[in-house]
Formats: sequence, structure tokens, C-alpha cells
Amino acid sequence: QVQLLESGGGLVQAGGFLRLSCAASGIMFSFSTANWYRQAPGKQRELVAAMFSGGSRNYAESVKGRFTISRDNAKNTVYLQMNSLTPEDTAVYYCNLLKGSQNYWGQGTQVTVSS
Repeated sequence: QVQLLESGGGLVQAGGFLRLSCAASGIMFSFSTANWYRQAPGKQRELVAAMFSGGSRNYAESVKGRFTISRDNAKNTVYLQMNSLTPEDTAVYYCNLLKGSQNYWGQGTQVTVSS
């Protein structure tokens, strides 16, 4: 059974930072694409950052230069370092792993940025 356990969300002031973690079990993590999505109230879920098994990364334009996705395959964990946060970054953040036809989601962690 695949499980994704997210942590690190919370309340932070604008300009602050947070680091999200997503620990996976039950999946060949090192061969998976790891993604972070977010969903703000009243908005569609959007892809924030992706990291492929080979190490390449993609970012949404809105977070480039501020967010960094990384992974530790030995710990089956993917991270999202979020710097220079703004109120527009307020959302529920979801970890997502893709491996072939398998698609798994975490439960989400709330990030709230106050102005």
C-alpha cells in the first residue's frame, strides 16, 4: 500500500519561508516523478514543481526563483523549499508521485501566508 505523508505546512508572514516534506512508502520512489501541486480556495489545482527521476526539475512561472524542489531517494522523501512567500502562495499543497500508470496523492498540507 502506497502512502504519502506530508508535513511542514503552517502560517508564515509574507517574505518568510517554509519547507514542505513528503515521505513515501510502498513505492519505488527513486523511479518516480515527484510533484508538488497546490490548490487555493476557489481555484483549480495547479502544478507548482516537478522533479523527474533523472534529476531534472520544472517550476511554475509564479514560483521560479523562490521555490526549490529536491528529493532524497535514500529517505524516499521529496521536499519543497519555499522562500519569499507572498499571500498569493496561500493554498493547500499536495505531494504527488507518478510511476508509469500509477498516480498517488498525499493528504495535503495547508500553507497560509499573512500580509
